[in-house]
Amino acid sequence: MESDCIFCHLIREDSANWVAIEEHAVAFEPLREDLLAPGHTLVIPRNHREGLFGPSESELAAVMHLVRRVAAAMRTELRSTGTFLIQASGPDSGGTVPHLHFHVVPCWADDNADFWPKERSAHPSVDRPHTVIRSALRAVR
Repeated sequence: MESDCIFCHLIREDSANWVAIEEHAVAFEPLREDLLAPGHTLVIPRNHREGLFGPSESELAAVMHLVRRVAAAMRTELRSTGTFLIQASGPDSGGTVPHLHFHVVPCWADDNADFWPKERSAHPSVDRPHTVIRSALRAVR
């Protein structure tokens, strides 16, 4: 655990409003002022891992398994008809807490919420980016 990480502090001090506690991942309520929808839940690995590249494959799988379980509970118990996941990794992603976390946000037809980004990247065009990505994925298996 990182001493200055707010999420590590919540785990260490057992001071969150826990939704689920599992061996490798936990889920908890966000602060009231950060609540995007009724039932909005954060899911994180128990160990401090930064972004998508910090956890091992098995740790990431445990987090995603809990994300899916939380979303399923939202669908059955809150009768949500959609789920929006928010995850930001890296210094230029806009995230504010480096500990890997997923916001699991339930959605309904009548909630009038639009969580989809409204702005597009201003980064200069990259020549055939998917060709480069495809090649990289084939090289690393």
